[in-house]
Amino acid sequence: MVVQFIILLCYKQLFNIRLHQQMGRKSLKVDRRREIVRAFYEVAKKEGLGNTSLSKIGKKLKMPPSLLVHYFTSKEELLLELIDFIINNYKSIYIPQEDTESTSIQKLMLVMDNIFSRKWNNLIDDGVFYSCFALVFQDKRIKSKFHELHLLLRSWLTELIQQCKDDGYLDIDDPSRTSELIFVISDGAYYYLSMVDKDYESKLELYKEEAFNLLGIEMPQPANS
Repeated sequence: MVVQFIILLCYKQLFNIRLHQQMGRKSLKVDRRREIVRAFYEVAKKEGLGNTSLSKIGKKLKMPPSLLVHYFTSKEELLLELIDFIINNYKSIYIPQEDTESTSIQKLMLVMDNIFSRKWNNLIDDGVFYSCFALVFQDKRIKSKFHELHLLLRSWLTELIQQCKDDGYLDIDDPSRTSELIFVISDGAYYYLSMVDKDYESKLELYKEEAFNLLGIEMPQPANS
C-alpha cells in the first residue's frame, strides 16, 4: 500500500513537472508571437504594409524567416494578429481603466478628450492603420474585426452617456443616436485630418465642439485659456 502511494506521488510530481514545462513553452511562444507582431508593425510603419515581407521582419528581429513560420504559418495569419494588435491599442485609448471614484460626467469628459486627441495617432501610425482598414473591402474576417470594434466603442459610449443622463448631467433624448453621431464626426475628422498639415489642432477643436453640442453641454476650455 505504501509502495503504491509512493508510485502515485511520483506520477503526480512528474505530471506537474511536465505541465509546468508545457505552460512555460506556451508562455514563451505567446511572448515571441507578440514580439514578431510588434516587429511587423515597425517594418510596415517604415516600409509600408504592402512592402513588408517575412524576410524583412526576420531581418529586424535578426531571425531567419523559416523560424517565423514556426510561430505564424503564413503572412495572412500574421496580418490578422497585427489587426488585433491595432484594435487592442485603440481600446486602451477609448475605453479607460475602471474608475470608481470619478463621476459619470467626469468619465465622459475624459473619453471625449481621448476621442478628439492625438493619442491614438501617436500610438498607431496612420499609414499602417488605413492600409489595414482598406482590407475590409477584401477580407470578411478583417471587416468583421473592425466592425466589432466600432460597435463596441459605440455601445460603451452609449452606456456612459445614458449614465450621465440618469445622473442628471445630460438632457438628451437618444444616447445611442448621440453616440453614433459623435463617432461619425470623429471618424470623418481623422480621415480628413490625416491629409492636413496646417491648422490641425484648431480643426480638431472645431469638430470636438460640435460633438459637445450634440451632448447639449459646453466644451470645457483649456486651463491656460
